[in-house]
Amino acid sequence: MDESTPRPIRVVQWATGNIGSRALRAVLAHPDLELAGVYVTNPDKVGRDAGDLAGSGTTTGVLATDDADAIVALDADVALYMPLRCDFDEVCRLLASGKDVVTTRGEFHHPASLAPDVRARVEQACAEGGTSIHATGSSPGFITEAIPLVLTSIVRRLDHLSIDEYANLEQRNSPALLFDIMGFGKRPEELGKKRAAHLAAAFGPSLRVTAEALGLPLDSIEATEELALATRDVQIAAGTVAAGTVAGQRTVISGMRDGVELIRFRANWICTTEIDADWDMQATGWRVQMAGDTPLDVRLEFDVPPERMAEYSPGYTAHRAVNAIAAVRAAAPGIRTSVDLPQVVASLGSAPISDAEAAELAGLVTAGGQDPNFLPVEADRLAEEHAAHTAHRGDDEAATGLVGTPSHDPNFLPVETGRVTGDDDAGDLQRS
Repeated sequence: MDESTPRPIRVVQWATGNIGSRALRAVLAHPDLELAGVYVTNPDKVGRDAGDLAGSGTTTGVLATDDADAIVALDADVALYMPLRCDFDEVCRLLASGKDVVTTRGEFHHPASLAPDVRARVEQACAEGGTSIHATGSSPGFITEAIPLVLTSIVRRLDHLSIDEYANLEQRNSPALLFDIMGFGKRPEELGKKRAAHLAAAFGPSLRVTAEALGLPLDSIEATEELALATRDVQIAAGTVAAGTVAGQRTVISGMRDGVELIRFRANWICTTEIDADWDMQATGWRVQMAGDTPLDVRLEFDVPPERMAEYSPGYTAHRAVNAIAAVRAAAPGIRTSVDLPQVVASLGSAPISDAEAAELAGLVTAGGQDPNFLPVEADRLAEEHAAHTAHRGDDEAATGLVGTPSHDPNFLPVETGRVTGDDDAGDLQRS
């Protein structure tokens, strides 16, 4: 290689679920990255080419392995860590071996929210390896940190910041996801009280990062949940939602300061509009509202046809992690938050797309419809995680945003849906 040409950053992909495989595809196409290895836990994936796992249609010569020792020993610069469940021993091994870690796991958004002993272990591993770790994704991450910090750059007084996430799953033909995981179609008493606490643990740390960056640290995180019931029997793509069962879920995560709510994340997920609640539902996506001396109301809608949402949604979580690699690589050792890093900028330069891909994108722009199907940015990942958990209990690879946890995928969104389900949703639910 010409000495004037920068060496590509060598990347390990750790886990190839819904989000991980999309990240892998992005690494293979990235002009500044080089794939060094792929770690999997599903026996069916061992020995398969990375291009096959990524769905890229290419042969890379890099074969997936379930040998963690071999991956840790590789001459690589960064690990994209995207498993269903976080293993702090794995993370510390990677960091101590000299590999920076970029993850869609939610545990690492806000260092002070980690258990003190865990934080100490991770920071020690960073010191030993001269490495850093950063958590990101779509929700939490992009929508709870990156966007609010940009919008508040024109503020001198902030009275309130609200972030709404909207998802209408009426056309989502995923019965396991909607009924078994998210709990639609169940009686209210069957859902229990775990969901609000689960989302608070997933989003609270990210909200703290934003508030502290603004010099307005939060005193506490509070969570409330409201359920809406179907007013009649409704047939949706996934099946029948009976009258009187859960057809809407609204969870509010409030960041409190001086006794009042300063910052709020509110997840609004429905599977039909025939509900007994007067919610101001909007197109699938996000809405950010800022009250203060420079009020703003910003809407971000997912402009993808419903039938193609599963194809595109993993990118909302995976791509930000891939795009953050260079910044994390250049960061000082330690657990690095969004505030510690420069703005994440995508390097798109020399990875041309095919005529077929260009035609597909052109078709998307022309089709233009809002995706009523958007999965709480982690829903797609959730479905895969649920299936993987059932079929391969040893396969902890994951994918969510929608859902993209403290065990929740920091990335879950109905953009990462898995996150909303509770103890068993460990991923990026993240997802994400």
